[in-house]
Amino acid sequence: MRLSPRLALNNGVMMDRLGFGLYKVPPADAAGLVTMALETGYRHVDTAAMYGNETGVGKGVGALSAFAGGSGEPAGSLTRQDVFVTTKVWNDDHGYDATLRAFDASMSNLGLEYLDLYLIHWPCEKRGLFTQTYRAMETLYREGRVRAIGVANFQPRHLDRLLETAEVVPAVNQIELHPWLQQAELREMHAALDILTEAWSPLGRGRALTDPVILALGAEHERTPAQIVLRWHLQLGNLAIPKASSSGRLRENRGIFDFELSATDLADIAALECGLRTGSHPDNVN
Repeated sequence: MRLSPRLALNNGVMMDRLGFGLYKVPPADAAGLVTMALETGYRHVDTAAMYGNETGVGKGVGALSAFAGGSGEPAGSLTRQDVFVTTKVWNDDHGYDATLRAFDASMSNLGLEYLDLYLIHWPCEKRGLFTQTYRAMETLYREGRVRAIGVANFQPRHLDRLLETAEVVPAVNQIELHPWLQQAELREMHAALDILTEAWSPLGRGRALTDPVILALGAEHERTPAQIVLRWHLQLGNLAIPKASSSGRLRENRGIFDFELSATDLADIAALECGLRTGSHPDNVN
């Protein structure tokens, strides 16, 4: 099975465009699911301190020598460098020193020598500490403990405030993004600043599976609804981290690299925008 195409972050680090998200994955299931994802061909896994499953994710990544890779590599051929791992600092750990401690705790849980991407999970604007949190992340980046740093759930005003003091432009902003919440303003801002857009809840928490427009496009292209939406993300230039809990769904989500949506298809999906959030609004998380 073909590996996911990759994009270069603004510091040149390469990141797979399709990853495996582990939100709400029980800790006891995380290691097995990460191993299954790697077997299926995924090379990008996304967790967070708040998810409580970093230890399992680390065990799954650490089991690289136990299986053959999804693109036909012989058993044992994968190394740590083949897998891109993201985790995030939680709201309670904002602030310079607290962020450094949180990072050490996450790395202990993951059992890794370095991290590929570290994100601020939410801006928590009322706390007023995200610039200090990011300054700690810049320290970790300069020390080589993390290959790239970024943010999640930042709105334009948060990015503006951050960039007043930041020395390193965030590599990624991970935001809720799907056909019913397309975040055009943010995506335009990201493009201007050379920040990649990463979509969490890329399938709208299952809404994609029943939408008539998506179903019609699936029938036309002989693809599942999930594949249509994930292909839409790919053609917009997004990174995406869909969840899956079975080998079949993992493989289904990866079946998006050998077809294209037309301009008319993209326009039909664009018309689904309605401002629907399936998760929290950043203004309400502090």
